[in-house]
Amino acid sequence: MRVGFGFDTHQLVESRPLIIGGISIEHYKGSLGHSDGDVLIHAICDALLGAMGLADIGTYFPDYNPELAGIDSKILLEKVVNIMDSEGYVISNIDTTIVLQKPKLMPFVQKMKETLCPLLSINTNQMGIKAKTSEKMGFIGREEGVSAYAIVLISTKTNS
Repeated sequence: MRVGFGFDTHQLVESRPLIIGGISIEHYKGSLGHSDGDVLIHAICDALLGAMGLADIGTYFPDYNPELAGIDSKILLEKVVNIMDSEGYVISNIDTTIVLQKPKLMPFVQKMKETLCPLLSINTNQMGIKAKTSEKMGFIGREEGVSAYAIVLISTKTNS
């Protein structure tokens, strides 16, 4: 068994879509990024890569690559899952926390799980998604940014 930790943060700006956990959330601000700016998926990718002892998401999907401009982060997640599969690992469980002042994310958590779990080949009871605010403190509290944290437990595949 191996553990990996991931973190991501993005600036929030007007006129960008807010995409978190693979879903679009109605809001007047969205994540600024080279891709779609999905902090949750990016944190999960980093956690999975770290658990395998590999480099971070930026090494595999650099922000200077024009082919990745605006890419759907679910595609990046699928690529990381393919790496994990080829390395002989499966996910035991994932636990995540998203920190965003507004909008409130709890109404979207189940849909995020239903979107992400099939991509990860896990059941919804193998993934935790928590939504927090920063109690109006710091850049998140001022609604200037969003952050996400992820921890994963992976194990080697067993022969059936």
